[in-house]
Amino acid sequence: MDVFDGGSNQRPKMNWNGKYKWIGYVVLAVIVLVIAGLFAMQIMTDYYWMDSLNFSSVFTKILTSKVLLGVAGFILFAICTFITLFWIRRSYVKHFDSNQLPPILKRRKIMTAIMLGIAAIIGLFGSSIIQGVGWEQALKFFNRASFDKTDPYFGLDISFFVYVLPVLNLIVSVLLGLSIFFLLVEIGAYSVFQMYQKSRSAQLHLGTTLAIIGVLLAGYHFLQPYGTLTTNMVSLFQESVVHGLSYTDEAVNIPKAYILAAVALLMTIWMIVKLVRGNIRTMLTPIAVYIVLIIVGQGVSVAVQNFAVSPNEFSVEKPYLQDNLDYTRAAYDLDDMDIEQHPGNDSLDADMVERNQDTIDNVRMNDVRPLLDVYNQVQTFRTYYEFNDVDVDRYQVDGEYEQVFLGARELDTSSLPDQAKTWVNQNLRYTHGYGLAMSHVNEVTDQGQPEYMVKDLPPEGDLDVEKPQIYFGEQDYPNVITNSDVDEFDYPAGDKNESNRYQADKGIQLTGFKRLLYALDEGSFRMLVTDQLNDDSQLLATRNIKDRVNRIAPFFDYDDDPYLVVRDDGSLVWMLDAYLSADNYPYSEAFQGEQNYIRNSVKVTVDAYSGDVNFYASNPDDPLMQTFKNIFPDLITEDVPDDIKAHFRYPTDLFKIQSTMYGTYHMSNLEVFYNREDTWQTPTERYFDEDVEMEPYYMTMKLPDHDEEEFIQMMPYTPKNRQNMISWIGVRNDGENYGEKFVYEFPKQRNIYGPQQIENRINQDSEISQELNLWSQGGSDVIRGNLLAIPIEDTIIYVEPIYIESNNETSLPEVKRVVVAYEDEIVMKSDFDTALDTMVDKVSDGGGKKDESDGDEDQADESDQSSDEPIKKAQEKLENFSELFNTYQKELSNGNWEKAAKTMNELEDLMDELDISKTDVPADMPEDVPEDVPDTDESQPSDQGKKSPDNSEGKD
Repeated sequence: MDVFDGGSNQRPKMNWNGKYKWIGYVVLAVIVLVIAGLFAMQIMTDYYWMDSLNFSSVFTKILTSKVLLGVAGFILFAICTFITLFWIRRSYVKHFDSNQLPPILKRRKIMTAIMLGIAAIIGLFGSSIIQGVGWEQALKFFNRASFDKTDPYFGLDISFFVYVLPVLNLIVSVLLGLSIFFLLVEIGAYSVFQMYQKSRSAQLHLGTTLAIIGVLLAGYHFLQPYGTLTTNMVSLFQESVVHGLSYTDEAVNIPKAYILAAVALLMTIWMIVKLVRGNIRTMLTPIAVYIVLIIVGQGVSVAVQNFAVSPNEFSVEKPYLQDNLDYTRAAYDLDDMDIEQHPGNDSLDADMVERNQDTIDNVRMNDVRPLLDVYNQVQTFRTYYEFNDVDVDRYQVDGEYEQVFLGARELDTSSLPDQAKTWVNQNLRYTHGYGLAMSHVNEVTDQGQPEYMVKDLPPEGDLDVEKPQIYFGEQDYPNVITNSDVDEFDYPAGDKNESNRYQADKGIQLTGFKRLLYALDEGSFRMLVTDQLNDDSQLLATRNIKDRVNRIAPFFDYDDDPYLVVRDDGSLVWMLDAYLSADNYPYSEAFQGEQNYIRNSVKVTVDAYSGDVNFYASNPDDPLMQTFKNIFPDLITEDVPDDIKAHFRYPTDLFKIQSTMYGTYHMSNLEVFYNREDTWQTPTERYFDEDVEMEPYYMTMKLPDHDEEEFIQMMPYTPKNRQNMISWIGVRNDGENYGEKFVYEFPKQRNIYGPQQIENRINQDSEISQELNLWSQGGSDVIRGNLLAIPIEDTIIYVEPIYIESNNETSLPEVKRVVVAYEDEIVMKSDFDTALDTMVDKVSDGGGKKDESDGDEDQADESDQSSDEPIKKAQEKLENFSELFNTYQKELSNGNWEKAAKTMNELEDLMDELDISKTDVPADMPEDVPEDVPDTDESQPSDQGKKSPDNSEGKD
């Protein structure tokens, strides 16, 4: 009886008609050809695209590494699979009689073909794993650059942890996973009729696999000590206060890893000896010992952490905390921070303003979000144009160093009318956006709109734009064809449209085979058969700039905020920041996932017209950048044009990471650092109509002890869970000083108002709140702009623009007021200059405060008495204003429209007396009072002099 077929030795024979056999072969051949064709087409289209941009060497290097690793993975997985299946079949053939085996197992050729097929499938799976996961790590491993810095425990160069250790871990992990997979297959195969007890071949097979697993486990444990320098985990259940090597790691985990590695090797030797002697049962003894040791080791780690470390953690971990502090600073480029003391004096006066006039002239009076709405309504002109973003930069304009806003006028073909969305229009005619808008950061018109420096179509203004066409940008552009027989739309000019011809050569020439290839790739039969293409026609593919650079160099991470630059020759380029990060920098705390090292060592430019891409080294000394330069020698250049370097901006995303890490790692006293006693955090501000975390912002200012204004990025700090400002961090952007970071610390003995405290005081100012509430009641939205903390010499002022926007969809946000806050004073005026002058006058006159340095108390008293009268008059007017406003609300709620309108006229007259122009009342204030006006107390003015909990701290 055949044990595998239920006792029946008779099997039905299937007769295959030979004349139909060829159909199966044809179908199989077609499937193989289709798969191979699609794969080849993808490779060719990518190569031609990369070659058109002169980056074919990058493509071939990546492809070659993937192929080599893929072949290695295929061979490894396929050979191991075939050996495993071959050994299993041989064990079956030896153990069972011929009549007990299924007929197919006895047919050697068929079984060999089946085993080869299974091995090939597993090999393809392994190939995809190895080349997909390991190609970048392999290239870094073979081309690594030294960090010229060693770890304090093993004395190894940092490059070992960043480049070598990940590759070793990958190799061990892949082989160990593969071995465990085969062990499970063998256990399943040899469980039939308990072959593992009766078959010598099966026992040898299982023992060999277990021995290989044992050796790999020994290798895994041997690498574990190096991993202790890159994590804060001391057991499966516990974390250490130290990122990197800790006391428990050195005392327990490292010795434990070496012991387990030795046990794994001894376990392997034991199992081989027992296999030779035929004592199968005792083979399990070392496995049980090994498992027990792992459990005991974890228990010892937990016990040491709980009973030896935790009761006296600081003194025990103190040496390791210092390494954690030093190496984290190095990983985030914070170890050369320039730290200065800022007195935070109340020294503002007219002379100081005059000395820092360039700083004053570059204070931002606009914010990006409302400004983007204005650009899109005023400077688009057609529905198919759109400003995707507005960015901040600086330019030399008529010899003056000036900070500006600018945005690109891009094309959005999805906004074309439905009848215009033809293949010709979307692929041949509407190919590019046009020009840009640029405005002063510090100037607005009388209507509160931006004061433009470059505007309209074609662009005209303070800068010459020679190539305004934007073929490449931030929009999700479709691929287009240029230089066809169809004229490209350039820009609207009155009743007609101007046309344009693409003059660059960075597209793909659609001639011969390439036309067929890209027609298939685009899935466009029209591209293949149309007679509107010629020998000069070019395909512009991947026109979104972030997709474009990521397609060329996918091994970099890119900033989410590209910005447009007008070069000296009048051309437009996009600037992108590329980040280089690593996972295994020793002793460093991670900022995201396992990433604990980051640099912005590469700047990328994309020509908005031609699409030409350049990678520039902004930090040539970075070991990661040097490693990539070794891998791709033709990718990155260190020769940066001056007009490109002049517009390098320190990226906001990186600055946020660094400022967050520095908020903890600025503490140099280890005990303070351990207790996190002096943690700094990002403050909050009132932006639009909600409290949000403050974002870093760019400023043009003159740093203390420096002679000229420069472009910096800055961020205030507040103590954790407090609102007073403790310091501010900045980074320089210009020339040779690019990337230099500094911190100005304020005195800790007295209160320096923080951003949220200023916001609270603005909310509680009775005059300001009444005026803002009046606008809100008049059918308009009040938008609070960014609050800017502006250091000037040894003092600091705050500036916040106030926008008014009507509730209808087509309204434009307008800067109607500017708030200036300084020390205990707050001023709101129609423009910044007036507000600043008023503030200077207030503080120069004493601002209601006594000058501590003036010993003549009689003069101070006389000054106070002389100012009583105007203060009383102003108070009376404010009280009258409040009464009228309450009357106005009451009449509205009672439906007395005529009395409400009369009261509104009285309010307007009183506003004139208070030096408030009638034009400041929203233009859309309804003449006819609406029928349903809710009676609300939210618009009631708050009590003057009321303080927030934050302000109650006062000054020490």
